[in-house]
Amino acid sequence: MAAETKLDENVGRSRKLSREEREQFLAEPRVGVLSVISDDDRPPATLPTWYAYEPGGNIAVVTRQGKRKSRLIRRAGKLSFSVQHPEVPYKYVTVEGTVVKQERPTKEELVSIGRRYLPAEAVDGWAEWELGGGNGNGEPEYIEIRPDRWLTADFSG
Repeated sequence: MAAETKLDENVGRSRKLSREEREQFLAEPRVGVLSVISDDDRPPATLPTWYAYEPGGNIAVVTRQGKRKSRLIRRAGKLSFSVQHPEVPYKYVTVEGTVVKQERPTKEELVSIGRRYLPAEAVDGWAEWELGGGNGNGEPEYIEIRPDRWLTADFSG
C-alpha cells in the first residue's frame, strides 16, 4: 500500500515579492510572454519572447517590423509582460507597462537580449545576422517597455 502524501498547510498560499525580489527574478534569463490588445474581434495577441532586463530599468524585446505584433504594440502603446518559474515552488512576475521605444535596434541592443539566451561566442554573429537581414521573418524591431505596475506571487509558502 502506497504511503499517503500529506500536503503542507502552506500549499496554495502566496505572498507578493519585494521590489528587489521581483526585479531580480525578472532579470534572470527566462522566456517572457508578451500580451497586447488586438485590433479586431480576436483575443489579445500573446506570444513568448526573449527579453532583456536590468533591475530598475526597462524591459526590452525584439519583434519584426510591420508584423501584426509590432502593429498592435504601436497602436496600443502598452502591454503586459509575464515570466514564471513553472516548477514547485511556483513564482511569477507580470508587468503592465508603457512602450517608450519602438525602432530598428542597434547591435548593442540586440546583444543585450541575445547574450541572455545564446552562447557568448554566438551573440555577435546573431546580432549581425539580424541587422543584415538574415532572418527571413523580417527586419528586427527593438521595443522598450517601462514597467508601470507589477503583479507578483511566490507560492513557496
